[in-house]
Amino acid sequence: MEAYLGIDVGSVTTKLAVLDKNDELITSCYLLTRGRPIEMVQQGLARIKEQLPGDIDICGVGTTGSARYLAGVIVNADLVKNEITSHAVATLHYLPEVQTIIEIGGQDSKIIIVRDGVITDFGMNSVCAAGTGSFLDHQALRLNINIEDFSQRALNSQTPARIAGRCTVFAESDMIHKQQIGHSTEDILYGLCQALVRNYLNNVGLGKEVKPPIVFQGGVAFNRAIVKAFQEELKTEVIVPPHHEIMGAIGAALLVHEEMTGNKMSKFNGFGVSETSYQTSSFECKACPNLCEVAQLKLNGKVLARWGGRCDLWERAPAEEKK
Repeated sequence: MEAYLGIDVGSVTTKLAVLDKNDELITSCYLLTRGRPIEMVQQGLARIKEQLPGDIDICGVGTTGSARYLAGVIVNADLVKNEITSHAVATLHYLPEVQTIIEIGGQDSKIIIVRDGVITDFGMNSVCAAGTGSFLDHQALRLNINIEDFSQRALNSQTPARIAGRCTVFAESDMIHKQQIGHSTEDILYGLCQALVRNYLNNVGLGKEVKPPIVFQGGVAFNRAIVKAFQEELKTEVIVPPHHEIMGAIGAALLVHEEMTGNKMSKFNGFGVSETSYQTSSFECKACPNLCEVAQLKLNGKVLARWGGRCDLWERAPAEEKK
């Protein structure tokens, strides 16, 4: 049985998706990265193997996400692709007429503008937390609210509180003020959703022509209150597609399927990678005044990859080369 594996390793979550030869989803896996991308990729591979039939033949593996190069080295990927392309390809697969893609993850957010099936513009935010999922997590913790209950309680709001959402510091102080003057928790929660949406549109979406159909994906799309806030702000329908939380992994699988046409042989190391013991270490690069801390991945004493510098000096050099 022919199949293609996509792996999306982000700062907060690690996602894996397996598609068949008709690009239909066979199985998937969604894990918290917890600052251990290598372990989570291995754990994800082990789970995926358990869910697949014995006659499966992985004909291609693609990686994406912030740790895509690291994941690519671990599995010996056939294709390593950026998140923008992967998310857009997956969205176009499910909704070919899409014109705007909103993607909000745990620690970054993106907007992708598509016209006639082609990416024409995009924006990213990886600096300010106020337009990401961690903003909601942090404020829910401050209010002693379980993040799983956040959405339903926010939807019960009758008169949302106006929260200053330019950054998490201002939002928290404003939220405390709203509590002190008697706003209900539900009104504060929905006010936080509206603040996140305003922050996203005023920063990530600044200068972008947001036209329908609009698709909203990423882990934060689970929060129906955020979906409602986007629809109110944009005054149009916002579509949450199937498998919205693993769209990056699906996109990587679709791209590697296209890459492997013509009977190319996959370089995939196999699911046995999940049991391999890797070693990680770091050193200070002295090639310039930045003094970057460069991390490296080793197997049996041999360096497989290096990453983490401000430039690609170490990433593009052969692993065994010394400078």
